Amino acid sequence: MKAVVVVQLGGLNNLQIVERPDPTPGDHEVLVRWHATSLNYHDYLVAIGAIPVPEGRIPMSDGAGEILSVGKEVNNWKAGDKVMSMFFPGWVEGAPAFRKIVGVSGETIDGYITEMSCVPESGVTRIPEGYTYAEAATLPCAGLTAWNGLMHSGGLVAGQKVLIEGTGGMSLMGLQFAKAAGAKIYATTSSSEKAERLMALGCEAVVNYKEDERWGKTIFKKSGGIDLTLDVGGGSTMGQSIEASKIGGTIISIGILGNGRKGSITFPKLFFKFINMKGIAVGSRVMQEDMINAIETNSIKPNVDKSFSFDQLADAFKYQESGQHFGKIVLEW
Repeated sequence: MKAVVVVQLGGLNNLQIVERPDPTPGDHEVLVRWHATSLNYHDYLVAIGAIPVPEGRIPMSDGAGEILSVGKEVNNWKAGDKVMSMFFPGWVEGAPAFRKIVGVSGETIDGYITEMSCVPESGVTRIPEGYTYAEAATLPCAGLTAWNGLMHSGGLVAGQKVLIEGTGGMSLMGLQFAKAAGAKIYATTSSSEKAERLMALGCEAVVNYKEDERWGKTIFKKSGGIDLTLDVGGGSTMGQSIEASKIGGTIISIGILGNGRKGSITFPKLFFKFINMKGIAVGSRVMQEDMINAIETNSIKPNVDKSFSFDQLADAFKYQESGQHFGKIVLEW
């Protein structure tokens, strides 16, 4: 079988296609033929060496494909079932714990830009009815992060005001989840063209953060204060997320886009707005199953911006670097 691996740290040119023996499932494993993956910022950090991984690691935390065979102790899956991966294959249910999240797909364990691999039977879920492999591959990281942030950790209820930052895959899935839950959506973006597309998806208002450095205050004025924010930028956006929040609002921190690994905030704003702040990382298998049920009930589909082939991973990351995309970038084979 073929797989893409990181052969050295430090750049997109160090992604290499290699041949490996076809795997055989253990007693409690399933053998999956993968057909699609999608790009996340986490995968980009692995690819460029910002997140160190062992030599020969298979990157990419999302995967969708079909089961080819199952181990002799597997009863819940059969050959031909269509499945998608989990970011944390060991986190089945309950609260996060080190033993559940130590295995990170595409980082501490192999990811899914490979023709085949064996995974634990609990490390995959079904894909939503009517989804293509490419569409399903957008969900395990970005989709589940949005679902957890809004519905599980954020406790979103109808009528609340939600701030969605940017137009990446997580943001657009979050927009759709929030809309289906009856929320009023406010958003930020970097261009007038993307702003128009966001308004067409049902936003109350959109602010261009490149033209308005104080976009948090602008959103506060337009909304009267945001109930729930999905903060995607970490240090680069958190100060403005606080500005946008209402008194008693909630901010779910889910990313570090751009230069957001470190930053500063004005703490009195945090105190005197009585803001609830929580950091999350993706979610559990139970959350993923709940998300699938909601997707099917509300006929939600991801926005796939552009598709690349198996041997174009570096090109796909370069397109991601350009910031042109609106939604998810996928690879199909």
